[in-house]
Amino acid sequence: MRNAEFDREKVLRSAIAAFMKKGYGKTSMQDLTKATGIHPGSIYCAFSNKRGLLLEALALYQRDASAEFQSFFSGERPVLTELKAYLDSIVQECVSGEAVKACLLTKALNEMAQQDEELQKIITENLASWQQGLADVFEQAQAKGELSTNRDSQHLARFLAMGIYGLRTFAHTHPQGEILQELADQLYLDICA
Repeated sequence: MRNAEFDREKVLRSAIAAFMKKGYGKTSMQDLTKATGIHPGSIYCAFSNKRGLLLEALALYQRDASAEFQSFFSGERPVLTELKAYLDSIVQECVSGEAVKACLLTKALNEMAQQDEELQKIITENLASWQQGLADVFEQAQAKGELSTNRDSQHLARFLAMGIYGLRTFAHTHPQGEILQELADQLYLDICA
């Protein structure tokens, strides 16, 4: 059997966009064929099935999200300044309409986790890794004296993760930039308190 010839990363990025737009369940093979530009047979050959394509797409999405997260917390500026920039970027994502496809991980978790234990485990581990990244950022801020040690870094990370989930969800029905920025600023102040 001949190997499919296509740009795997480009196909995965196109699949990510398709899954984010409609969700896994509502994304048909016809949608994936249209989005990726490759024949269904090539999708099956390269990824086994739609689920296999989703699993590889999630892995690429997680790598991208981790790289983006790390870009905000480079250590070149005070940690809390970097945190504020990170929250501001989430507001911009929401204002631009990107909140609809804000997080493939949470979208897939909400849609499929109860049906697929392996997928739930992968997504849960990825989200836990992101939350641990937030906790690490808070530990750095506490070690540098930028943030009080009155609250545990893990607690702060859970609180911020919850706030970001809420901000993205709220943006679906309240996409006004001023309101979203006000909420993000309050979340930041609550972290800093």
